Amino acid sequence: MRTYLSSYLSKLFAGDLAAFGGPATDEAVAGHIRAEQISLVLGYSLAIMLANACNATVLAIALWHSPNRNYALIWAAAVVCGALSIGLKARLSRRITKPQFVSRQAMHRLVRNALVLGTAWAVVPVAFFADASNGGQLVITCLCSGMLAGGAFAFATIPVAAVAFTAPIFVGTAICLGRNGDFVYLLVAILVVAYGFVLLRGVFAHSFEFTKRTIAQLEAERRVRRDALTQLPNRFAFNESLEAALNRLARSGEGFAVFLLDLDRFKEVNDKFGHPAGDEFLIQAAARLQRCARETDNVARIGGDEFALIMTNLAKVEDALEIAERFVGAFGEPFLIERCEVAGTTSVGIVVAPRDGNTPHELLKNADLALYRAKKAGPGTVRFFEVSDDKSARDRRALQRDLEQAIGRDELFLVYQPFFDIRENRVTGFEALLRWQHPVRGVISPAEFIPIAEETGLIHPIGEWVVRRACSTLSNWPSDLRVAVNFSAAQFHNTSILQTIVQVLAEARVAPSRLEIEITESMLISKYGPASSILNSLLQLGVTVALDDFGTGFSSLTYLLKLPYTRIKIDQSFIRDMLTRPDSAAIVKSIITLAQDLHIGVVAEGVETAEQLECLRQTSCDEVQGYLIGRPVSADRIFALLDQNKQWSTPAA
Repeated sequence: MRTYLSSYLSKLFAGDLAAFGGPATDEAVAGHIRAEQISLVLGYSLAIMLANACNATVLAIALWHSPNRNYALIWAAAVVCGALSIGLKARLSRRITKPQFVSRQAMHRLVRNALVLGTAWAVVPVAFFADASNGGQLVITCLCSGMLAGGAFAFATIPVAAVAFTAPIFVGTAICLGRNGDFVYLLVAILVVAYGFVLLRGVFAHSFEFTKRTIAQLEAERRVRRDALTQLPNRFAFNESLEAALNRLARSGEGFAVFLLDLDRFKEVNDKFGHPAGDEFLIQAAARLQRCARETDNVARIGGDEFALIMTNLAKVEDALEIAERFVGAFGEPFLIERCEVAGTTSVGIVVAPRDGNTPHELLKNADLALYRAKKAGPGTVRFFEVSDDKSARDRRALQRDLEQAIGRDELFLVYQPFFDIRENRVTGFEALLRWQHPVRGVISPAEFIPIAEETGLIHPIGEWVVRRACSTLSNWPSDLRVAVNFSAAQFHNTSILQTIVQVLAEARVAPSRLEIEITESMLISKYGPASSILNSLLQLGVTVALDDFGTGFSSLTYLLKLPYTRIKIDQSFIRDMLTRPDSAAIVKSIITLAQDLHIGVVAEGVETAEQLECLRQTSCDEVQGYLIGRPVSADRIFALLDQNKQWSTPAA
């Protein structure tokens, strides 16, 4: 009982409306409401205190001829000094950033000050009314009425403070009027009670409405700052926290670290199990990350599968590394998604302020660079930002700018590497390989610029250029030759790719069967859905489809059954080792046998020796490709190459 009473009184004097039957709130919300209430009071405290000083001065003048003049002057001087002091403090407080949370103790002090000020005014009718002249009594009555109304206005959102201020004045007025037996004063007393009741009722009604409105506003702000799926702070809230951390850094030199985290296998989960499973994966991952953070830090979700954390009050860099390793370790246990255990990993990029930047843009840019390097190093990697990251990013951006102009400047070109049919001892086609002749850096490998093209969307115009150029060249070749063009995963996001191929074939006047689209297993694993429908449409059109780098992916046999192709290409790593490693030879033979049973053609990549060619001939491989047959050549050398059929038939002799 005592504990309950103590808690109730604490809430009561802290201005919590739950003590009066209002909406119940937790301490965090109550603290925010108190901050709003005190902010309003401080907003007009100076004006209210100046009014108090003015009223005290008027009262001193009105009682100048009263027997109690000296006491009135002392009282007025005390009130004027106190009011001006409180008003100036309130003005200074308004210059400080508005707090988001105010403690109960701060509200207790406000209620106490209201009680002291109300008591000071309650002294006036008790001490000075009886001996004052009729004019003085009129002034006292007006001032007391005015202070009742002013107090109710000043503390309109805080009922307990309004009661603390007005109750002493009511008591003082009652004592004053009770000592005089005049019936008129009794009527005045009735009026004062009626006005007081109306004022306090208005205060309670207004404060209840204010509290409900503040709670609703707080909930709306929380929704704006909260990720709807994971219930973590969102990018907006994270940016606010980053600004606050930078402000603390400027004021007190408090260092901090910024973490960027990316879920390495989210896309795979999303594509394999669907979006609801992907959402569940994000929810579980968010919970694990939050458990690894300190109580003072919050993990935020700032993008699809990207999370961030601001580690405040950073004492040493090793502390940031420890937290990052906790994040990585949190993914050690598999995730249970749709009754299946799914492995997950996260990569982490870290920047330390102010060492790595002192603006939000600079810190986030450098953290993103660190994360990029972590992801390149492999799943579950932690990397701090390094100056070399920025240089690498600048070089990458410069290369991107040059790549945007490469087509217009005619810097891209194709070279062609032949396919050789082992049974017929003839060239059956060529693979078109993209190259870039940079004006300064020379010939740049596709491995360097294709990832940039995929990330920026430049792959679409470049891919269209490749198909057009390859088909245009193909139109000049004998009709029994084909051309193969490599397609990346990003190109299958372009809904017009099918229409483009149809248009290009029509313009070049070549049969669809002479164009072959090469795709990789890794592309199918991450983009199975859209690729499947487009590939089926290409097959219906008559275009052939080849699966490149066969055997290096994760689910080759599954895709042999579910996706349509005309040909598979055995990865050169198996061909390179098949004469020295029996297991590689067995794999090559098994792939060829399987493909034959499924009526799929087979191309062996990377054939460099006559012994490899002979071994493939004995295993009934259909076609080969490699330096033994021919290196990539420019289009103007194709016919010279075709005239040298004996060069390819000689190794088989």
